[in-house]
Amino acid sequence: MTSIIGFSGPHFCVLNSENKPRFQVQVRSLGSKDSPVLSSDSVAVNGASVIKEREERRSLIDEGNERLRHKVNEEKRVKDGVLESLEPLWDDGYGTVTVKDYFDATKEMIKPDGGPPRWFCPVACGAPLKDSPILFFLPGLDGTGWGLILHHKALGKAFEVRCLHIPINDRTPFEGLVKFVEETIRLEHASSPNKPIYLVGDSFGGCLSLAVAARNPTIDLVLILVNSASSIERSQLQPLFPILEAIPDELHTAIPYLLSFVMGDPTKMAMVNIESRLPPSLKLTQLSRNLVALLPCLSSLADIIPRATLLWKLKLLKSAAAYANSRLHAVKAEVLVLASGKDNMVPSRDEAQRLMSSLQNCTVRHFNDNGHTLLLEDGINLLTVIKGTCKYRRSRKRDYVSDFLPPSMSELKYTADEVFGVLILKYMNVRVLRLATGSVMFSTLEDGKIVRGLAGVPHEGPVLIVGYHNLMGLELNSLVEEFLREKNIMVRGAAHPELFWGKSASSASFDWLKVFGAVPVTAKNLFKLLSSKSHVLLYPGGAREALHNKGEEYKLFWPNQPEFVRMAAQFGATIVPFAAVGEDDLLELVFDYNDLKKIPVISDYIKESNRDAIRLRDETSGEVANTDLFFPGILPKLPGRYYYLFGKPIVTKGKKEILKDKENANKLYLEIQSDIENSLAYLLKKREEDPYRSVTDRTAYRAIYSPMHEIPTFEP
Repeated sequence: MTSIIGFSGPHFCVLNSENKPRFQVQVRSLGSKDSPVLSSDSVAVNGASVIKEREERRSLIDEGNERLRHKVNEEKRVKDGVLESLEPLWDDGYGTVTVKDYFDATKEMIKPDGGPPRWFCPVACGAPLKDSPILFFLPGLDGTGWGLILHHKALGKAFEVRCLHIPINDRTPFEGLVKFVEETIRLEHASSPNKPIYLVGDSFGGCLSLAVAARNPTIDLVLILVNSASSIERSQLQPLFPILEAIPDELHTAIPYLLSFVMGDPTKMAMVNIESRLPPSLKLTQLSRNLVALLPCLSSLADIIPRATLLWKLKLLKSAAAYANSRLHAVKAEVLVLASGKDNMVPSRDEAQRLMSSLQNCTVRHFNDNGHTLLLEDGINLLTVIKGTCKYRRSRKRDYVSDFLPPSMSELKYTADEVFGVLILKYMNVRVLRLATGSVMFSTLEDGKIVRGLAGVPHEGPVLIVGYHNLMGLELNSLVEEFLREKNIMVRGAAHPELFWGKSASSASFDWLKVFGAVPVTAKNLFKLLSSKSHVLLYPGGAREALHNKGEEYKLFWPNQPEFVRMAAQFGATIVPFAAVGEDDLLELVFDYNDLKKIPVISDYIKESNRDAIRLRDETSGEVANTDLFFPGILPKLPGRYYYLFGKPIVTKGKKEILKDKENANKLYLEIQSDIENSLAYLLKKREEDPYRSVTDRTAYRAIYSPMHEIPTFEP
């Protein structure tokens, strides 16, 4: 926000977690009015302007638990108090803060001060990226504003974070809170009219977000509704509300323990900082310790929501839901709804479907194993969800290149332990798959020598990696991961636009592809990636290769025209052909496209699902043109091994004029195609010489001698 002369703005404070007590508060006002004191022990009053506050905040970088290397790199990338860029595998701090920290933080915030609602900015958020949008967090019934504490450090890199604090004794009616938030976003919009404004509404905050959006349809808002309490009238707890009003004060101390099990999953909360790779016995031990440490904190819920406050907020919640629901038709904002499957407070799953059908631009993501307090539970990283649903942008329209945030170390670890983000086996543990396939990579040096590893792939971009697409894209995960681990390079894959703009965009199955850099394969995006000197992964054969028929393993299906050669030459990009072999050692193709088309019901389904699908190529593209998208019938096999070979780099720098000629470009195009076919043949032959091709032999060797990446293979 910026200060506007002559207008007093909403109250504002900055939380400094680097001083003692840990969550010390410093209050600032946005206009001529000074904010009242929050706590006499931990508050200083300062009427600084918003511009000065923003500059001071941007100069603060939360040191947290980052290693020295990360701190040095981050300092180098901070210019004039603003973070210029994020490196791949950056530290997002997820798992270093626990729910116990939430209770510790609220102790300072719940001290009565007689003040009105106000905004605060957690110093743990650190310095945001240049031109970052602003994010306002609207809390649930607790009103403390600390509901994002597990996500502060990650969100603080991508947003300027502001959290709403509603004091426990505040009795501002819902319309008053709407006007308060509305005034803030209007000031922010006036300051930065071309930037989106994010509203993260948790439970009650979801109603508040919807109400503000309905009243401001011309402002570019992105709403993230977390278990929105707009469904409170259908809550399974409705019969208990009259009982809560009748309970005497002496028994109110027992209410927090009841609410803790209704509103959230204590086990999920206690799992936040437990390493997923620990043995089960150690996991159980650490979980028990965390639960024991967490239980005493539950008594503080009686202080966070005392009896009078609870009764007031239940009434406030009903009026908020009625207000928001009556105005859903007026909401023009972009909306992302996060719904828990085990929400015992409100029917979040049903409400998510209702909101999706009622709102004009709504995306839904379900979290089946989480409770009402989703943002305080294990298994949810809010920034990852925003990235995976392509909701992060710095202007009115998302730019898939400039708005991309590289994956963090915690995201890489999560994909390795929990999910497989490619097109197949989405419920398969990726770490098990990686161990089973034992991927080994070779590259070719400039002198033609083949070596193990990626030394032959240029480190400096732009680099265009062109290759054969294995069945269902099975080669993608290991390829992207190895570039990150060995060279700290983010490979941006060009994917089918249907995953971004078609029916598939509504599926969470493809979110991890987007988190790890996939972009819609368009000439515009390829142009931007090469101009930004990126490493780009391109499959000319596209879906036709990835969805090939029986007997077509390792056969290239490329278009007739050299689609990428001249563009690579325009930017002086180095082209690296590559081949990957191993799909036939992992899966058995049982039903291909021709088989499925013979089954009437499935044939009709394929035809209907592709009716409005995005088409990439015209008829001149040959056999690769406009392949129908479908899921083939497959069966797993006893895994063999995956092999990759990156060919000798082809330098196009200085050849722009030569490759403008279609004949020269086509000649190079055919050479690249031939190079990949030769590499496929080479790998198919050489893998027969690998004594560790079998998963049993590799497992035995690894158990006795070395880590997976050091398991021997054939000599190139």
